[in-house]
Amino acid sequence: MVELTSPPPLYKSAASTTVKQAQTADKAASSQTEEDAAVLSSDFETFLKMLTVQVQNQDPLNPVDSTEYATQLATFSSVEQQVQTNDLLRGLSSTLGGSALSDASRWIGMEGLVRAPVSFSGQAISVRPEYAAGADAAEMVVRNSEGSEVARYEVSVGEESIVWGGHAEDGSQMPADIYSFHIESFSEGNLLSNSMSEIYSRIDEVRNDDGVIIVQLSDGTEMNAEMIAGLRAPMG
Repeated sequence: MVELTSPPPLYKSAASTTVKQAQTADKAASSQTEEDAAVLSSDFETFLKMLTVQVQNQDPLNPVDSTEYATQLATFSSVEQQVQTNDLLRGLSSTLGGSALSDASRWIGMEGLVRAPVSFSGQAISVRPEYAAGADAAEMVVRNSEGSEVARYEVSVGEESIVWGGHAEDGSQMPADIYSFHIESFSEGNLLSNSMSEIYSRIDEVRNDDGVIIVQLSDGTEMNAEMIAGLRAPMG
């Protein structure tokens, strides 16, 4: 692990983007499932009424074949069972979602390993760099909340962990802000890739959003809990 304090001269860098997650598809699917269940239940009740009327008004000299009755009843009974099964599964899903939320709530206050910006207020930040295949040199670029480059460091290809102490180009301490970290990989001076690095960010909130566990990080970023690649106790 290497700790960075002051950067070498600047180089031109490619533009980068920050990460923001949204969860909407699951809400639409859940709403559609409830509507389908209501329609199925209504259709079954309508069928029973129609069947009763049919029996009451059939020609006693030419009654409907009992086998046909049995087939119709079996078909709609299957539909009713499916409706009840769907209701049971939704209830089970809700229960499991509550259990998952209870488990994930233990993450609050811990640091999660994510590919996202991170809030900085003076504490050193651990960065997990990734390098392009075939790279013979690399630099870590630090950008503020406005996307402006504020620092650049040469790093050794293969270095697994970098500690950023929050220093500006002149070695002074950077102000509190939200920063993102990008690794530019080079081969013989040519840029191969520019990728956002994983960092450890404090988890401030966990909630259940229609069965999806959403995590809010210290910088306000929200993401699916499944995107948390690792957890650790706060470093201080």
